[in-house]
Amino acid sequence: MAPLGSHSVDCWRVLYWIPVLFISLIVAWSYYAYVVLLCIDTIENMGEKIVYVLVYHVLFIMFVWSYWQTIFTKPMNPLKEFHLSHSDKELLEREDRRESQQEILRRIAKDLPIYTRTMSGAIRYCDRCLLLKPDRCHHCSACDMCILKMDHHCPWVNNCVGFANYKFFMLFLAYSLLYCLFVTATDLQYFIQFWTNGLPDTQAKFHIMFLFFAASTFSVSLAFLFAYHCWLVCKNRSTLEAFRAPTFQHGPDKNGFSLGTSKNFRQVFGDEKKYWLLPVFSSPGDGCSFPTCLVNADPEQPSSPSGRNPSIKSAGESHQFPPKPLRESQSRLLNNGQSEGSEDRDKRGDASHLRSIRNTETELYHKDVADITL
Repeated sequence: MAPLGSHSVDCWRVLYWIPVLFISLIVAWSYYAYVVLLCIDTIENMGEKIVYVLVYHVLFIMFVWSYWQTIFTKPMNPLKEFHLSHSDKELLEREDRRESQQEILRRIAKDLPIYTRTMSGAIRYCDRCLLLKPDRCHHCSACDMCILKMDHHCPWVNNCVGFANYKFFMLFLAYSLLYCLFVTATDLQYFIQFWTNGLPDTQAKFHIMFLFFAASTFSVSLAFLFAYHCWLVCKNRSTLEAFRAPTFQHGPDKNGFSLGTSKNFRQVFGDEKKYWLLPVFSSPGDGCSFPTCLVNADPEQPSSPSGRNPSIKSAGESHQFPPKPLRESQSRLLNNGQSEGSEDRDKRGDASHLRSIRNTETELYHKDVADITL
């Protein structure tokens, strides 16, 4: 016989699907109201009817596809190297002092690409999943697991939005906004006819009226939400990082993962432009390590966040974490910026060299004139 607690948990999990069911019913009704009642029964112009139906179905398919991907894409688990071994677990459990536990975690984390810390400067550790948290990883209480690059837990998709499905979530917002705007724009003239008694007195006119209200209302809310997440993508931040800046060895830094607008965009949508508008996974990296402007890409050079002296370390730290080799797509993001910066430095160096030559020639000229005068 199953324990009583498991039944209560299953009941709660069923309740979590209510928002998804609500959205699905709204979308199904909007399809019936727009395609059947508006396009087929109400619109008389055949050319207008065909264009509306074709454009509508393109947006409808992309909207449903991205929504499906956002819901059913399971969060990716952190790599095994971030999980504690059996011996490390036992060693950590035997220690009662927090300082000793942190020393054990530092020893385990010294070869991992971990640069973020807690607000107090400690190693980020999840005592439920028994792993060292990768950068930008957080534990979700609803999913009861650590989510890579966690943005937030969305009840409307009954899933965590993170590294595995953040691109799908962005496309879901974009296509749902276009879907609602298209329905609102094409339904507007018939909505006006409803109030001027220009529509036949049938049940369809009430569906057309409510369709306009629903689409316009969702358009406003989706526009604000989509604009906010576009800003987050341009800044390379998650919703959690926007409310609380990630903490590095030198302290909190809200722009620690920002590489510039173009490179930040590619961190979500990838390098292949042909996949940008499709709900297929194309984000670079493994979700456990990310390029950051605070870490020197050259492994032979020490890390010096924010231009500080690399020999200066934060209080209570005995080492700097070595950088981990990034994937080719991630390394290219950093190398492009470094090559552009080196070219600018070379140009500035050449210009300063020319200025010094001109200054020397001018000084010699004035000296010769002074000798001739004497």
